[in-house]
Amino acid sequence: MVRALSSGWVAPLGPEVDAFEQELASLTGRQHAVALSSGTAALHLGLLNLGAAPGKVVITSTMTFAATVNAVLYTGATPVFVDCDDTGTMDVDLLEQAVAGQRRVGNPVAAIMPVDILGQVAPYALIDPVATASSIPVLSDAAESLGASRGGAPAGSFGRLAAVSFNGNKVMTTSGGGALLTDDGDAAQRTRYLATQAREPAAHYEHLEVGYNYRLSNLLAALGRAQLGRLELMVSRRRELRRHYRALFEDVRGVRVLGTAPADREDNCWLTSILVEPDEAGWDAESLRAYLGRAEIEARPLWKPMHAQPVFRRHQSYLNGTSDWLFARGLSLPSGSALTPAQVDRVSNTIRDFLDEKTSWKRGSERWLA
Repeated sequence: MVRALSSGWVAPLGPEVDAFEQELASLTGRQHAVALSSGTAALHLGLLNLGAAPGKVVITSTMTFAATVNAVLYTGATPVFVDCDDTGTMDVDLLEQAVAGQRRVGNPVAAIMPVDILGQVAPYALIDPVATASSIPVLSDAAESLGASRGGAPAGSFGRLAAVSFNGNKVMTTSGGGALLTDDGDAAQRTRYLATQAREPAAHYEHLEVGYNYRLSNLLAALGRAQLGRLELMVSRRRELRRHYRALFEDVRGVRVLGTAPADREDNCWLTSILVEPDEAGWDAESLRAYLGRAEIEARPLWKPMHAQPVFRRHQSYLNGTSDWLFARGLSLPSGSALTPAQVDRVSNTIRDFLDEKTSWKRGSERWLA
């Protein structure tokens, strides 16, 4: 940050932005990275690159945050929602049905936009063949998964384009920011053009298209570079916390941690979430959330599916009920990599107190290890 201030480059663009983009591209195995003001901006410009526009549809995940869908609507395209499997990522069988259904009624599909959910990468090895067979490009919404991988390939390396986020709640942050990642030099160049108000290369201000004020500032890029240097450490910390929560709930009937233990080695464990089956556990996720809240410990439900959001209900969906099931039973626990051992102990002991009240569960001897 001091280096950026000393350089005199404070406004958007500058040497820190250039270096940050190079480091992002290297981290994700891409040829190009374009640093932007948010992950939503990256999704928006990515969709514009792929031709999303009025009269076209974008097939995307219903299990996601609203920014995913908002970006589709910014382009004038129509979102079509696809449900998830029990991992929370896009159900590939339903994706096939959605592609076939849209083609059958003559709706041109601009893009398929899977979402990497809660730090786990979507199954692109299964998604890509569906997209390729219908000549539909893939835009990976990797807002939640930077630092994760799947099959040894890093998050952000999947799809023709990928969007990542550096919002304040992500594993690494620039306070606000994001980036579009691609191997397509023309797409990267057009993204930079649109993100800088579509200004033509003239001494005066000349514009042939409507552009956007979407570039990342040099100061925030400097912060991002410092965060990138700590990304591996922060992911490791969150994985350690995931293992702790697994051990905490291991013997609690009707409760499991979302995701599978082997996959934790590739997930960035952005959020650790539990799934509670009330009939088995004797309590529900909302009861634990409220109990933690009274102790001034924040926990949140999983994303409410987009097809169930009042603002998006009119859009077509291909559903199997899984996202609704996850929303009804899921709870995300404190998962920050900056949590101290004392804070983790306080969360764990509060959960133990709740379990003592609700079940015959007994305290174990395990403790958080720094």
